[in-house]
Amino acid sequence: MPRLSAATAALSTTLLNRIRAHLEQGGVIAYPTESCYGLGCDPRNRRAVMKILRIKGRPQHKGLILIGSTFVQLQPYAAPLTEAQWHKISPTWPGPVTWLLPATSKTPPWLRGRHQSIAVRVTAHPLAVRLCQALNLALVSTSANRSGKKPARTAAACAKIFGPDVLVVPGLIGKRRQPSTIMDLMTGAVIR
Repeated sequence: MPRLSAATAALSTTLLNRIRAHLEQGGVIAYPTESCYGLGCDPRNRRAVMKILRIKGRPQHKGLILIGSTFVQLQPYAAPLTEAQWHKISPTWPGPVTWLLPATSKTPPWLRGRHQSIAVRVTAHPLAVRLCQALNLALVSTSANRSGKKPARTAAACAKIFGPDVLVVPGLIGKRRQPSTIMDLMTGAVIR
């Protein structure tokens, strides 16, 4: 588990309470991740997910990524793994590798799109880890941009792009220059 750095000190109790209340009301947040700012919400809230898709101009059929601070937070969405499957995934987490795993029958289509899989990642970004821990929740994680545009890399850029539609969490993105690698567990294919 990554150590919490000084960068996470910005997540005061007051800010965490504000974020929690915002998410409970179906709000969308922008928060730093490994390579850019991400847009997120409570994945159980269909209205919030639809808001992200509308803000981005992203079609629902593509599906979305979920992040967690531990795999336990992602288990409600991913079918149980065999020991061999877990041994394949575990060396890459926490880290910038997103896995396409078979979705549970209860995983809503607004998360998986037209797929029978769900994209999940145990994040290594200290502030994203802290958010998931404090909220005790997996978060939707899609790049903070309008479809076809470059992702935002700062809180100020998010505020400029999204205005009052999104609660921006201040912090620094990670050093990674590329988005997370996406791998398909069932086929072994590298998707991105």
